[in-house]
Amino acid sequence: MKIFRKLTSAVLVGALLTAVPISTFAKGPAKKVIDYVALGDSLAAGMTPAGGMDLGYPDYLTNRFEQSQYTVDFKNFGFPGYNSTNLATDVLTRADVQTKIKEAEFITIDIGANDLLPAITDQSKIPVALGTVAVNLQTILATIDQLNPTVKVYVMGYYNPFPYLPQAQQAALLPLLATFNGLIEARTIANGDTFVETDTIIAKGYQTYLPNPLNIHLSKEGYQLIAKEFWKNIDKSKNEVR
Repeated sequence: MKIFRKLTSAVLVGALLTAVPISTFAKGPAKKVIDYVALGDSLAAGMTPAGGMDLGYPDYLTNRFEQSQYTVDFKNFGFPGYNSTNLATDVLTRADVQTKIKEAEFITIDIGANDLLPAITDQSKIPVALGTVAVNLQTILATIDQLNPTVKVYVMGYYNPFPYLPQAQQAALLPLLATFNGLIEARTIANGDTFVETDTIIAKGYQTYLPNPLNIHLSKEGYQLIAKEFWKNIDKSKNEVR
């Protein structure tokens, strides 16, 4: 009888263990390790509306990865004042930039505003500025593909940096912004990468996101919002990370 009772107990324990989900005993999902590289201008670098430096949208995007159980090796090459020629030169020639690109699973880019802004006061320079951005962005994206064919690249479209200008000036500025973003989007899609639109969402709250009428840089809330727009696109494919 004792042997029978022991066998019965063993069977019951085994059945209970089988019925309990394995996850009950786990400590939680293992974090995936990713390399994330940010390339761009002062928006990537985190320049504030007061002209200082703080967190940019890549920092807040890194936080979102970490909140989703990723361990992130993050490198931010964003630099205030960078134009598309500066970034193309870095991607083509800087060993440290190339090394990080080769290691990356995700890359975000914002570039081109510092090519276009100086031309706004001289309309005759706009076509040249747009052409320069198109050529350099193609070089940047194609070179990234050569260095790392599997990396996921996300390129930001720009918001209206001068929402406080009079309506008459907005009438000339907004079509130019649409052309500029269309150029960035076209180059991005042609290279098989993802375009991230920001103009519409920032336009919903200029006073909050661009609080200084004399400065084109975003508030903390603005950078967080941009990071959210990137994340919406990244979240669709993040489960593919290995």
